[in-house]
Amino acid sequence: MITKQQCSEIMSFVDHTELNPRATEADVRRAVREGLKWGARAVCIPSSFVEAAAEEGKGGIDLAVVTGFPNGYDCTAAKLAETEYALNKGAAETDTVINIGRFLAGDYGYCLKELRALKKLSGDKVLKVIVECCYLDERQKIDACKLITDSGADFIKTSTGFATGGATKEDVALFKANVGAGVSIKAAGGIRDFESAAAMLAAGASRIGASKLVKLLEAMNG
Repeated sequence: MITKQQCSEIMSFVDHTELNPRATEADVRRAVREGLKWGARAVCIPSSFVEAAAEEGKGGIDLAVVTGFPNGYDCTAAKLAETEYALNKGAAETDTVINIGRFLAGDYGYCLKELRALKKLSGDKVLKVIVECCYLDERQKIDACKLITDSGADFIKTSTGFATGGATKEDVALFKANVGAGVSIKAAGGIRDFESAAAMLAAGASRIGASKLVKLLEAMNG
C-alpha cells in the first residue's frame, strides 16, 4: 500500500496533463493551479493554451507543450513552427510525436532529420519524443531508442494516451536497457493510480504523464 507521503513524492515526477480535446482555457488554467498546488514536475498542455497557462503559472511550474500531437504525421515545418511558438510563449519543454508512419516504413533518416531539427530549435529546452509503443514491435522499439539517442533529444516517451495502448513496465524496462547516455524515459498513457506510477518509476522512468493522479491526491486529503 502506497502511503500519502509516497504519493506526494511521486507527484514530483509527474507531468500533470490536460490534453482532452474538449478542454477549454478554463480547464487548462485549472490544471496549472492543480499542478502548482500538488507539486507536479510540470503541466502538459496543448500549444494553443500556452500563453494562458504561462500567465496562470507565473513561472512557478514548467509547461510541457505537445507538438505534432497526437498522430505525428504533421510535416516537419509545422512541427518546427508549433515548437517555436510554444517556446516563445513560455514552454520549458515540448513533447513531440515521432512521424509514426515514416518510422514504421523504415524511413529512419526522415525521422532522424526531423528530430535533430527540433532539438536544434529547442536548444537547452527539454525535447521529449513520443514513439507510440502500441504500434511498434520489440525490434522497432529498440531502433527507436537508438534513433532518439542519435537525435540528441532528452526523453523517449511511451505513448500519447490517444492510441490503442499506453505505457507498460516492460516497455519502460526495454527503453532503459537500450537508450543512450543522457536520454531519460517518460511513461504516459493509462497511468491511473499511484501504484502504476510507482511501478513505472521502478522500471526506469524518470517522468510520468498522467491526468488522474491529482484527483486521487485530492480525495486522500479530503
